Amino acid sequence: MTSVVLITGASSGLGEGMAREFAARGYSLALCARRRQKLEQLRDEIQRDHPSVDVRVSPLDVNDHDAVFQVFEYFCEAFGHIDRILVNAGIGKGQPLGTGRFDANRETAETDFVAALAQFEAAMAIFRRQNYGHLVAVSSISAVRGMPGNMNVYSATKTGLASLAEGLRVELRKKASPIRVTTLFPGYILTAINENVKNAPFRVDLETGCRTMVAAIEKGKPVACVPPWPWTAIAFVLRRLPDSMLARML
Repeated sequence: MTSVVLITGASSGLGEGMAREFAARGYSLALCARRRQKLEQLRDEIQRDHPSVDVRVSPLDVNDHDAVFQVFEYFCEAFGHIDRILVNAGIGKGQPLGTGRFDANRETAETDFVAALAQFEAAMAIFRRQNYGHLVAVSSISAVRGMPGNMNVYSATKTGLASLAEGLRVELRKKASPIRVTTLFPGYILTAINENVKNAPFRVDLETGCRTMVAAIEKGKPVACVPPWPWTAIAFVLRRLPDSMLARML
């Protein structure tokens, strides 16, 4: 039975890149995002390049929480099962606190955490029913420390997402459940969200980044920084830096 991977935010960036990489590895794909046309174009390109791969798409705004449950269940019914669900959809519109952009910070928090919670709920309803599955939370290397300025709210939501995944992972281990949970902490991978960032050390191209992310997902490790070098070492250091040093660096 072919493994089925569901990816949110699949019409661009990391979601699109991982979809192409999973297709190259022979997985069936359930792809959702807000932009139907982009999804359909991606589906057609994947099926052109990999004719044996079953790709199904559905438009989804993850901030429509009822729709999250409906679309996940639609895919489960269409394929008969779902093996992996990647909670990937997100935005990065955060602004420094107190600068009059509560709207941007609220949208970032709602999309990157509250909508992620809805995806966790919908995914786990399916996995508990199946008694198996692999939930993958796409966090960020920025989640290892509180970040200043435009990164503040984004970092906080990604920290919350990682904590949500960790708590669930502990719960499932306590119950000896076959359901697995992986948290990814990507470093700088070239996407539209960071293409204009001037200070993006060790940034890799999208194909390389997504290849390392999919490889980490297939290994099923609980936590992975991607690419592993140098981001595992950088995360170790970031967690231990005094605030004064972090302030000078960022």
